[in-house]
Amino acid sequence: MAWHGKPLVGFDLETTGTDPLEARIVTASIIGFHDGRVVRQRDWLADPGIHIPEQASAIHGISSERAAAEGRPVREVADEIARTLTDYWAQGVPVVAYNASFDLTLLAAELRRHGLPSLEERLDGVGIGPVIDPYTIDRAVDRYRRGKRTLEAVCEEYGVLLETAHQAAADALAAVRVAVAIAERHPRVAELEPAELHRRQIGWYRAWAEDFQAFLRRKGDPEAVIDPIWPLRSAVATAG
Repeated sequence: MAWHGKPLVGFDLETTGTDPLEARIVTASIIGFHDGRVVRQRDWLADPGIHIPEQASAIHGISSERAAAEGRPVREVADEIARTLTDYWAQGVPVVAYNASFDLTLLAAELRRHGLPSLEERLDGVGIGPVIDPYTIDRAVDRYRRGKRTLEAVCEEYGVLLETAHQAAADALAAVRVAVAIAERHPRVAELEPAELHRRQIGWYRAWAEDFQAFLRRKGDPEAVIDPIWPLRSAVATAG
């Protein structure tokens, strides 16, 4: 059986901002998925310890006041998320995240910020994975398709229902369903073992980053630098 017919885990974060090195976790969801249905779900609401900008609250619906009143300390939340993900990896279950480099880099930054063991340390230094990122895969297998590559747009392309975009649970589940839909449409993706698919995505992401950086520089931004590392930046330096 190909990987998309076996257990998968969807993962998504909603945050205080768009810079994964500086933003903080607000909500999170990890969803176990098998045979087309959800078999397990864990959700978190965190108090990020900083003000949640209004533009972020407008997207995911969580205000600073609600996070402070109802959320758990972000240190505890980050630790539990990391423990849950690494438990799945230890069992050989792939983690699916749309634009995984954002979510995993942000989680790594939170772990470092709070003096917690990294994902790699929790896995005895063997490295994280496999990770399946429908965003990276879709760009590689359908490179010249016009239009946006947001989760909403890609769900529409692959016929996946996304009921409440920017809610962590809905986005995590949609990411898994998009990954399955991509595998069903593109047999060369489905036939890869998860570990090999993980390795391919590293190359696909690097190629995209280099192309996009060159495009930005041709457009007049000679200082443009696009980080080519996927699925997370291993050396994360963050302020307290």
